[in-house]
Order: sequence, then C-alpha cells, then structure tokens
Amino acid sequence: MSTEEAPVAGWYWTRWPSREGLEREAESRPRRMLTVLGRFVLLNVVCWGTFSDGRFTGWALAAAVAGLAAAVGLTAAFLSATREQRPAPSFVFAAGVFGAGWLAHAGQATTLAAVLWCGLAVMSLVRMPPVPAAAVAVAAMGSYAAVSPADWLGVGATVGGIGLLGYLLRLDVEARGTARRLLVQERAARAAQAESAALAERARIAREIHDVLAHSLSAQLVHLEAARLMLERGTDREQVRDRVVAARRMAQDGLVETRQALSALRGEFTPVGDFLVELTGRERVALEVTGTPRPLAAEAALAVRRTAQEALTNVRKHAPGARCSVELRYLDGAVELEVRNTRPPRGSDAGPTPGELAASGSGYGLLGMRERAELLGGTLVAGPEDGGWRVLLRVPV
Repeated sequence: MSTEEAPVAGWYWTRWPSREGLEREAESRPRRMLTVLGRFVLLNVVCWGTFSDGRFTGWALAAAVAGLAAAVGLTAAFLSATREQRPAPSFVFAAGVFGAGWLAHAGQATTLAAVLWCGLAVMSLVRMPPVPAAAVAVAAMGSYAAVSPADWLGVGATVGGIGLLGYLLRLDVEARGTARRLLVQERAARAAQAESAALAERARIAREIHDVLAHSLSAQLVHLEAARLMLERGTDREQVRDRVVAARRMAQDGLVETRQALSALRGEFTPVGDFLVELTGRERVALEVTGTPRPLAAEAALAVRRTAQEALTNVRKHAPGARCSVELRYLDGAVELEVRNTRPPRGSDAGPTPGELAASGSGYGLLGMRERAELLGGTLVAGPEDGGWRVLLRVPV
C-alpha cells in the first residue's frame, strides 16, 4: 500500500456512514411505513414478553413501565445523535442503552434486555464509524451471549445474523446516500445545462440581431455617405437620387432580413442557394454554384448568408465600382463560400473613389464573420489577392 492510499484506508475505518442515506427524505413512503410498522410490532413484542406473565405488580410494575419508557427514550436519543453524526452524544446514549439492557436483565426483563442489546448492535453497525461500531456491537452481543439461556450454536447463529443484518443495512444506507448525492448532482447539472442553453440561445439571438442591423445600417450608411460626397462635388442629381433610392432599398431589405432572422431563429429558412441568387441579383454580382446542392444545418446556413452579405457590403464600402464574384461550393462534409473583387477603377467622376467610404460602418464585420465561422468549427480567410480582395469561408456540415 502506498503512502497516498494509507490515509484513505484509515479514514474509511473512522468515517461516519453517508449522512444523506440516514435522512428521512432518502426513504420512500412505503419504506417509512414499513419502518414505523416494524418498530410498533417490536415494541408490542417487548411489552408482551415483559408483562404477559404477570411478574410485575404494584410498584414493580410502575418501575418496569418507567424503565421501558427510559429505554425507548435512550434508543430514540441514540438514533437522533447518530443521524446528526455527533460523536460524544452518540457514545453516551449508546452506553445508556447498553446499561439499560443490564438493568432490564437484573430486573428479570430478559426480553427487553435481549432486544436492547441486539438492537444496539445493529444500530451501531449501521450508523456509527466502523471501529467504534464494532466495539459497541461486540460489547452488546457479548452481553447477550453471556446471559442467553440458549446453547452456543443458537447464540452463535444469533450473533452472526445480527452482524450480517447490520452490515447489509449499512450497505443499504450507503447506497441510498450515493443515490441521493447523484440525484442532487444530476439536478444541479440539469440546472446548469438549462442555464447554459439559455445563455447560448440569448447569445445566438443577440448575434443574429446584431448581424442584421449591422449589415442593414452599414449598407445604408455607405449609400448615404456616397450621396453626400456626390452632393459636395456637384454630381448630377440623378446619380445622387440613385444613391438615396439605394439607401431606401437597403432599409426595406433590412426589414426583410429582420423577418428572415426571426424565421431563422424559429428554424424556418430560405435555402442558401435561393438566398444567394436573390442577393447577387440585387447587387449585380456574378454567382457560381458547384457541387450537389443540399440542405445545410441552421447555423451553417446562417454563417454563409451573413458572410455573403458582409463581404458584398465591404466591397461597396472599400471598392465601389469593382467587379465582384461569388462562388458557393458544396464539398464532402463542408461547404465553402468565396467572394472575390477586382481592383476598383480609378479616376471615375461618377461617384466616390475607393477608400472614401471606408470610414462608414462599425469596422467589426470581418471579426464577426471569423467568430461565427470558428463557433462552428470552420475557418474564414480574408486578405488581398491580385490587387483586389478575397474572402473564403469554410464550415463543416
């Protein structure tokens, strides 16, 4: 035995039994009824064995009744002290029950004495630490064996039966205590799981609402900022009007997106392919779909939708006038979305030049797309390529 195992073994022999197993709540209703019925029957057996032969009359009868009441009180006090696991009171009341057995024997109440000693042995084995429980049980059963009129075989069988009964009842107490602790832990785990699920759902709702509002407002801000720059330059009113109309359209699209986000939270989705067809058609962007289209999980579909929206918004903001393409690829176990744009034209007087709209928006779009991908176990790569910009999203499905 190692030095680390020795303290554990020593602690086992001096520890109290499972307190949870001794609580009344750990017992089922039928078990409690049987316990009460058993104690009632045992009390009647003691009374019958003590008073049925008429040996106690007058003051002797009063003394016997008082002694029986005192023995019952000591037993109840012992049960209460061991249930609360108080060492000193438990040993004091155990000594009281032990002494009451000898007083009953001296008063010729042999049935009461035998019940007190046997009951004390069983209760100590069930409710006390193993070492003191064994000492109390040996003392109690030794007293019973010393005064029992039965032969040694009968006494041995009784002592062995009492010891086995106490051991089995102790195992039952430990099992009930373990079951009760596991039940408490399971309830705590369920509560924590429910709280975690609620927090995750709140985070998901907050993320969806944030993405919808960020995309819609950022797109509107891009067009309005472009209209302002055009007005300052004296650009043709028709072109400025087109920008304002586009901002109005973005506001309408934002309302549609909000409804779609609420539907998505309820599990109602427009297929990703149909959504991209509508989005790229509205933005006049080329779309290519490769692989076999198939339904995507809710979170993966939302990641593709939001990434496409944010990437196209960034193109309008940072590279107005640049040619853009979107490609959706269905792969084995994953789906990829790639958004590319070319180098923006220079020297155009039709509107703002690249970079003039870069200050519009929150600036957290790329970070939000990457966080969304990582939450799903995917990746997002964004960076310059051939003078333009490339965004590649890959999420498992």
